[in-house]
Amino acid sequence: MGKVIYPGSFDPVTYGHLDIIKRSASMFEEVVVGVLSNSAKNPLFSLEERTEMIVEAVKDYDNVTVINFDGLLIDFMKKQDISVIVRGLRAVTDFEYELQIAQSNRKISKDTIDTVFLTTSIEYAYLSSSIVKEYARYGTDVSEFVPEYVAFKLKEKYKLM
Repeated sequence: MGKVIYPGSFDPVTYGHLDIIKRSASMFEEVVVGVLSNSAKNPLFSLEERTEMIVEAVKDYDNVTVINFDGLLIDFMKKQDISVIVRGLRAVTDFEYELQIAQSNRKISKDTIDTVFLTTSIEYAYLSSSIVKEYARYGTDVSEFVPEYVAFKLKEKYKLM
């Protein structure tokens, strides 16, 4: 199969995200991890920091690139010549939200964009960036949730060093 995008804010990237990236990389010729600047969120890490952490985490994957972007995903996809989105699902609530977005993307794009849903591996079904940040804020070891480099960046950000 061709080129896909896995978009998200990745604040920070977790092993759950990396599981979706790894599995996508085995299914598709090229995976673009699109790190978005979401005006509705107030991220802990800057767009550049989030991009840097993902680049470090996926450095061993030859068919994965990381690009940050601002604006609508469908506009970015047109520029990158991508027509498929990959999204991970942890629970039914994720599905309801993601289905609505997938359908609106398809409508706005005049049926040129499809979304592929991957269910999260069971060992990451509970995991979210918000949970990781909450634990890290209070000094809890988050190394089983994120790569070592990301855990270090969290300690640094929360001045726990």
